[in-house]
Amino acid sequence: MAHTPYPESYYAASANAVPPRPALQDDIETDVCVIGAGYTGLSSALFLLEHGFRVTVLEAAKVGFGASGRNGGQIVNSYSRDIDVIERSVGPKQAQLLGQMAFEGGRIIRERVAKYNIQCDLKDGGVFAAITAKQMGHLEAQKRLWERFGHTQLELMDQRRIREVVACDQYIGGMLDMSGGHIHPLNLALGEAAAVESLGGTIHEQSPAVRIERGANPVVHTPQGKVRAKFIIVAGNAYLGNLVPELAAKSMPCGTQVITTEPLGEELARALLPQDYCVEDCNYLLDYYRLSGDKRLIFGGGVVYGARDPANIEAIIRPKMLKAFPQLKDVKIDYAWTGNFLLTLSRLPQVGRLGDNIYYSQGCSGHGVTYTHLAGKVLAEALRGQAERFDAFADLPHYPFPGGQMLRTPFAALGAWYYGLRDRFGF
Repeated sequence: MAHTPYPESYYAASANAVPPRPALQDDIETDVCVIGAGYTGLSSALFLLEHGFRVTVLEAAKVGFGASGRNGGQIVNSYSRDIDVIERSVGPKQAQLLGQMAFEGGRIIRERVAKYNIQCDLKDGGVFAAITAKQMGHLEAQKRLWERFGHTQLELMDQRRIREVVACDQYIGGMLDMSGGHIHPLNLALGEAAAVESLGGTIHEQSPAVRIERGANPVVHTPQGKVRAKFIIVAGNAYLGNLVPELAAKSMPCGTQVITTEPLGEELARALLPQDYCVEDCNYLLDYYRLSGDKRLIFGGGVVYGARDPANIEAIIRPKMLKAFPQLKDVKIDYAWTGNFLLTLSRLPQVGRLGDNIYYSQGCSGHGVTYTHLAGKVLAEALRGQAERFDAFADLPHYPFPGGQMLRTPFAALGAWYYGLRDRFGF
């Protein structure tokens, strides 16, 4: 049987030690079968186990193999489309409920880290950096919007203030969110997997779900076994493939690229980011960066629609890093990798149920670290019969990409080109 290892990344190279998790080779029964051992699946499993469910998690490769173990590691609140956009689409009542949940994912992460003693280099503080006056105006409006929903750990920064937290000349101001922050994303996933197992849950790696047999007691088939369950949670996101055809039509895998420098040393690292906050700019095609626990700069950006792997990741991302930090021109890049996230046309997550017993959440659209942890809680609530918050997400309108799967990539790339021009020229 094929064995799928982690991709070569800084996160895989610095991952905490974990026990082997053998592939499923039996026919078993459980209350809930979770497909995918990323953040959505692990968060769902943890909440369900804490409420007495028997849970089996199937992972096609290794825990955190997908976006959960490859992302920029930034704890960013709200959704890829903010609450005001949601309000215009669905009205104030539904938006109020979704707005109340918009800042919950980061709290869940911190609760998990504390409760289960997860070693993942958790740091507080995230900066949204404005390059233009228009972007600064957007941050001022965003602060007012978030404060409407009780989120008050925010500080607007002028040009002088932002230079105190990031040594980059591009920015005219920004906003600091002290409930934001950053983590080693793969170690967070590995710690959550260990927590799942500590509560009696089972995780089978190298066990892709190849077929779902639907019905009153659905069965998930793997190459060497099968799981009969009362409920299924589909949490494969960009790595689900065509296992559930209904979910593939309204989403598109996209790739983002990340590089990691050699260790910078305490002095240079502190000069770049004195408070060790993470940063993302306000462009549509944004750049994001932070320091690792061993003082490397982790820098990401760029989107490849359709999730193709670029031939030379460093050639794409290093110029972006040097534009922000020209003082790093002689610094070596030790790691470069790509990872896929799942994009929806609305940029909002897709949540729902197929039949009576197959639940799903997908399509975080680049905003997944916090949302996925919330999603796990919301899915677990729905399985326990508390569906109000689940329904608030499930009722969001979603549409297929124009032209179907064949044309979704060029249409999305054309849109990105347009917004890239807006970023460049400030209109």
